[in-house]
Amino acid sequence: MFKKTSFILLFSAGLFNIHAQQTIPFRITKHNNIIVKTLVNKKDSLDLMFQIAMEDASISPERQRKADHIIFNKEEISENNTVQIGKLTLNNVRFSDNQLAGNEADGKIGTVLFGGKAFKIDYDHNQFIVYDKTPDVKDFQPINTMYDHEVFYIVADNVIDGNKQQEAYFVLQSGYSGGLLYSNDFAAEKELDKKLKITGEKTLKNSSGKSIITKQGILPFLKVGNSVLKDVSAGFFIGDLKKQTVNYFGADLLRRFNWIFDAERKTAYIQPSKYFSEPYYKIN
Repeated sequence: MFKKTSFILLFSAGLFNIHAQQTIPFRITKHNNIIVKTLVNKKDSLDLMFQIAMEDASISPERQRKADHIIFNKEEISENNTVQIGKLTLNNVRFSDNQLAGNEADGKIGTVLFGGKAFKIDYDHNQFIVYDKTPDVKDFQPINTMYDHEVFYIVADNVIDGNKQQEAYFVLQSGYSGGLLYSNDFAAEKELDKKLKITGEKTLKNSSGKSIITKQGILPFLKVGNSVLKDVSAGFFIGDLKKQTVNYFGADLLRRFNWIFDAERKTAYIQPSKYFSEPYYKIN
């Protein structure tokens, strides 16, 4: 009798651990953007792009699907919306209006998906997993993160020329389809225009005739924790208009790892994903 009761208790405990997490499926576009299928306010079926660099949600003016049941005020803000993703229901979600999203997306949704809990971005299985507590991370390596104003920062070492490593902070930016995008200050200080192999260039002008030149180059090595990526696609700006104030770690690099973030947003745990050695995304 005791053995039977113990087995039932252990089995129940196992079930509790299974149900102490939520799984959110997603798909990845050819532009490396994560798309989540949602039902907003029980009426509007929307494909929302996951944006790790924001907390709430937004609707794009270029959306393909109707969002008639999200009611915005004069400041283009809508409060207290419900978002359903499969069996998961999020309450009190805040939407902003008229924010551009990625290809195939009607809008964006951020880390509100995870409710302040630990979460995993599992690129191997196209899913988020939300945990009540940080899971077993024995097969992952920890890297320090900084979370500030809804944005995650990590540190990575850049080998620009020779064997000299240049440390830099990067914002995790899942809305940028490419690899690295350097800030104006970093690009100028490290003379990237001279030191990187340039693979592409495009010039744009505004109505005042001022120009901005976007350049794509190749960074020989990027070290993230103990993982080393070779010949990384890297972009930067030159010209009169240079407004890139931070370095981006884009979606093409994010997908090369599976990520677990702790609830305190102080540590990320990474392991190479199935995309680790895939060819780099080309910015046109």
